[in-house]
Amino acid sequence: MLSQFEKVSAAVEFIRARAEVAPSIGIVLGSGLGLFAEKVSDAAIIPFSEVPHFPQSTVPGHSGRLVLGTLHGVSVAVTQGRVHGYEGYSPEEVAFPVRVLGGLGIRTLVVTNAAGGIRTDLKQGDLVLISDHINFTQRNPIAGQHDERFGARFFDMSEAYAKRLRGLAAATARKQGMDLPEGVYLCVLGPSFETPAEIRAFRALGADLVGMSTVQEVIAARQMGIEVLGISCVTNMAAGIQCEPLSHEEVIETGHRVAQKFTGLLTALIPVLKEETAKA
Repeated sequence: MLSQFEKVSAAVEFIRARAEVAPSIGIVLGSGLGLFAEKVSDAAIIPFSEVPHFPQSTVPGHSGRLVLGTLHGVSVAVTQGRVHGYEGYSPEEVAFPVRVLGGLGIRTLVVTNAAGGIRTDLKQGDLVLISDHINFTQRNPIAGQHDERFGARFFDMSEAYAKRLRGLAAATARKQGMDLPEGVYLCVLGPSFETPAEIRAFRALGADLVGMSTVQEVIAARQMGIEVLGISCVTNMAAGIQCEPLSHEEVIETGHRVAQKFTGLLTALIPVLKEETAKA
């Protein structure tokens, strides 16, 4: 049986044979935010289904494609969609695409997601920088047999989302006349939306946002020494805050509505991240 590292290596070898790009920045696009991938120039597009050992997305709003190319001269690798634990995937499988991006050479990862707003000053359609997270899934992609080729078993998570990158993102947003608040993201397993009582409990724990993704990917990235910037799109207000029933259709619709603003921010931000990371 192949180890996780061997599976990642096989996927990396396959992708390198299909695309000559050596990406320095990886981007994971969440529900309804796939429009950004269309901005990538000279793109090599590879369906997840063609990459050895790559998990397949089963959720509407996740195209399930890997897009490699350039954006304003910066080499990027974009996953147009992701997989989740609620689809039946293990934490290791959820983190697999990020492991592959690390194997391709990225040193900076931008993770995006659709999230429910818990903090009452947030509103539907807001973009929020993730300052920290709470892993409420009780799952961790590092648990189990350790392979030091991915990094240390015990590693620091005190700055899971790089303060330096958050500062760059906030400054870039201000130049576009946009305010980017920060918030703590709490991850649940899903796929059911949360109850109002759960949202009250999460608020008491210090959560500002709630969703069903991102955390496993970030843990794997940090083990590999990859800096992370996280951006949530508030696609709905959490249970008990909005009166209407929650639905995945609402999540997708809001993601599409905010896509132009999100794409403009990310398009302006990628060259800044590349330049400042090179200086660091």
